[in-house]
Amino acid sequence: MLKLHSEFQRVYQRGKNAHSTSIALFYLPLKGEKKVGYTASKKVGNAVVRNRCKRRLRALFDELSPNAQDGWYVFVAKKGLFDNPFDTVRRDCKYVLKRTGAMAGVSDDKNLLS
Repeated sequence: MLKLHSEFQRVYQRGKNAHSTSIALFYLPLKGEKKVGYTASKKVGNAVVRNRCKRRLRALFDELSPNAQDGWYVFVAKKGLFDNPFDTVRRDCKYVLKRTGAMAGVSDDKNLLS
């Protein structure tokens, strides 16, 4: 788990990024370790909304992490994450993972870009 400000900054500055309507992902490929951090700014909503968004991101990454490459991940919640249905958010998560090159060995999902 990424916790230090310096770790987040390293991923933001050196990593690849991809954005969707509900998620932004910053990914820094590193061999041999898989760390992840989640963030939601006050623009997303109050504390209850931000915490729910981070829980949704954790659940998504737990589901998709067996196919994810080693590296450091920072998931940033956007406003749409709270209101969108879980299937839409899952599609967005797969999209940003593929855009950054973080997804390994997954068959192409037909509904990914629609």
